[in-house]
Amino acid sequence: MPETQDGQAFDEMGYCNVCQSAEHKMRIDWLERRQGLEEILEKARTENADKPYDCLIPISGGKDSTFQLHVLVNEYKMRPLAVTFSHNWFNSVGMFNLLNSLEKFDVDHVMFTPKRGQVNKLAKKSLSAIGDACWHCHAGVGAFPLKTAIQYGIKLVIWGESVAESSSRGTYKNPIMKFDQDYFAKVSAKVSVESMASDDLNMAELSTYKQPNSEEYKDAEIHGIHLGDYIFWDEERQTEFVKEEYGWKETNIEGTYKRYKSAECIMPGVHDFACYLKRGYGRASFHASNDVRAGLVTRDEAFENLVPLDQVEPNALEYYTEITGISREEFISTLENQRHPLLKGVPLPIVENSKLNTRPRLFIEDLKAWIEADEL
Repeated sequence: MPETQDGQAFDEMGYCNVCQSAEHKMRIDWLERRQGLEEILEKARTENADKPYDCLIPISGGKDSTFQLHVLVNEYKMRPLAVTFSHNWFNSVGMFNLLNSLEKFDVDHVMFTPKRGQVNKLAKKSLSAIGDACWHCHAGVGAFPLKTAIQYGIKLVIWGESVAESSSRGTYKNPIMKFDQDYFAKVSAKVSVESMASDDLNMAELSTYKQPNSEEYKDAEIHGIHLGDYIFWDEERQTEFVKEEYGWKETNIEGTYKRYKSAECIMPGVHDFACYLKRGYGRASFHASNDVRAGLVTRDEAFENLVPLDQVEPNALEYYTEITGISREEFISTLENQRHPLLKGVPLPIVENSKLNTRPRLFIEDLKAWIEADEL
């Protein structure tokens, strides 16, 4: 991974955090870790035998949350409450995968969807606040499941991939931090709800995004874990498994050659293009780095064929400019002003997207088109 990645550091041998974590992952006793997971799950089952739920699983319908449901429901016979914070940017494939998971795993489900006008305002403010369009998703995904857990009296919250898997912000040997009420605020949302409030976005309206305070969290006795800290995480293998076993669907995703990461959303291309403009790499480099470490491609092949996809301007940027009123030029200049110090003055090429001539469409847009074409 490039040294411009957030939190990147190198050891005395010149190895970065991610490579250190990948090496340590191979030395972990995963059988012992699995046994630790089983003890946590058994405790939750025992303590909640007379209650409807023994854990809460935040889900999006993506490959990871589908695999989480498989492990916890089918392997360990847990009784989860599935919870979704909707970014309100679902595409048709994502909505299918979400509903398909609920049907296949037969679980109760709670979903919160913020109104579109609010999402549009936050997407606009998010660009200058954190350097991407997705603050509302980062904050909501962290806050809403915890609030729901408190509301339903559920103490065990189970997430999917560990941050140690491919992020520079923590390794398997040295985890980023203990999970608490501020975990996602520190990892992804970065700025507070208060700082996002304004005349047309008051604090009362943004209360959904506010984390429980430390006292509420402590009183609720919530224990948050990542499944990827207890079982060997292999997203390629797991994706193939949920596709074959449960009919999970991939889709074209702008900015990369993989078809499974953030497959439920129309906006990952904008998120990753913003990263490219700030840090000089996007999702293609991120995926290519994973594949080089895994031995699926060589480093030369990655640089020649995969990394250049970072430079391709996403068609979803057209939608972002529509909903925010921020022009393409303003979008680019705002992110250039946040560019990593090592990239100051370095020209970053931008390539027009010639493969797709229309922006990704929201599920509701596809639904309207199907109705008009009498295809339902």
